[in-house]
Amino acid sequence: MSNSFNTPTEVAEVAVNAGVAKANMGTVKTVLLALLAGAAIAFGAAASSVAIHDVGNVGLARLIAGCVFPVGLMLIVIVGGELFTGNCLMVEALCDRKIRAMRWLRNLVLVYVGNFIGSVLIVALVIFSNQLNYTDSLLGAFTIKVALGKISMPPLAAFSSGILCNMLVCGAVLMAFAARDIPGKVLGIFFPIMAFILSGFEHCVANMYFIPAGIAAAANPVYADKAMEVYGYTTETLAKLDVGGFFSNIVPVTLGNVVGGVALGLVLFAAFRSKALNK
Repeated sequence: MSNSFNTPTEVAEVAVNAGVAKANMGTVKTVLLALLAGAAIAFGAAASSVAIHDVGNVGLARLIAGCVFPVGLMLIVIVGGELFTGNCLMVEALCDRKIRAMRWLRNLVLVYVGNFIGSVLIVALVIFSNQLNYTDSLLGAFTIKVALGKISMPPLAAFSSGILCNMLVCGAVLMAFAARDIPGKVLGIFFPIMAFILSGFEHCVANMYFIPAGIAAAANPVYADKAMEVYGYTTETLAKLDVGGFFSNIVPVTLGNVVGGVALGLVLFAAFRSKALNK
């Protein structure tokens, strides 16, 4: 056993114990912590948009965003929160027969709803704060661009991107489990999350901020006109930003996130907790 960090076997045990605690958490507490987590991810999303809205080089923009966005998961892990994507790792506790499937599903549903509420609350506050006025309303136009890019993804691409995303997000959660101090947790979270943002993968809770923010921005004539001026959009294109567009992205991305997180959890359980494989 290392004195400075948990070994992979110990991390698997921590993940199982965390899954049990989450499954047994009360409804009100679960929703409140999920709301905080949704807000935390939205803070990371909003800050990363500010950082890159006037950066022309795509690779550089994603790198900068990747350095800013991890603050969301850091807040969740260190301050407290319940994140839908990370809670896919509760499958390890299920496989260890420490929780029942219905308790896991209950947690995922409550956390998903709470994450959405928290994200949308931050969208509303960002809109009311006039933050999207930055750079002569270019940030508002960029917010529209990001949302349009997401709802324009083919379902298979969104699903596949969701799988890749949550393998990295759950990897970041597990690296945080491995660390025994705050600097270690920060470093453990930072690099996998930076990699997912840099790679342009899709995260359902982040998209609970990005797409509603884009819908709200498109409803503002100033931001809409700026988007048409800078990016060449038409009114018909902007009209695609609606509830239907939101679901066209969020459904396949959510399913992909679940597959990615559960698959990683199953592999790690088989490697480090399965009695059949570890005799």
